[in-house]
Amino acid sequence: MNTIVLLLGGNLGNKLENLSKARLMIENMLGRVIQKSSIYGSEPWGFISTEIFFNQVIVIESELNPFETINKLQNIEDILGRIRDSNKWISRTMDIDILFFNSEIINNDKLTIPHKLMQDRRFVLFPLHEIMKDFIHPVIQKSIGELLEICNDKGKITFIQ
Repeated sequence: MNTIVLLLGGNLGNKLENLSKARLMIENMLGRVIQKSSIYGSEPWGFISTEIFFNQVIVIESELNPFETINKLQNIEDILGRIRDSNKWISRTMDIDILFFNSEIINNDKLTIPHKLMQDRRFVLFPLHEIMKDFIHPVIQKSIGELLEICNDKGKITFIQ
């Protein structure tokens, strides 16, 4: 059984409903949700938009391998109306990132795990810290708590629910 840590987020449409639908589809297509953070609001990172993002970290148990996982997650994003663009940082209904897959390190054309920018993004570290503050990043070798303390991103994080 694999333990997979995911970040769910979006800033278009009914954001709470989209997060709920994503969690349900993940349970139906990938595996059981065993932990979830609160939902937090944050300003867009890397681009400008008037719509704030809602983000949540969930932890699932799954029999799937990393490549099966990413394919199913991208399918869920598509079902929820994600429009893919050559510009990676745009508004979207749903974005699902694999933050960790057990403690594996994968770096190829299709997939990078752990997520390569997570340590630079407060909107990722904040909800992750809520449920996994002592987890050690397998590449950086620092806990999530330590990464949050040294993160240079000063973006405002707001509790939603």
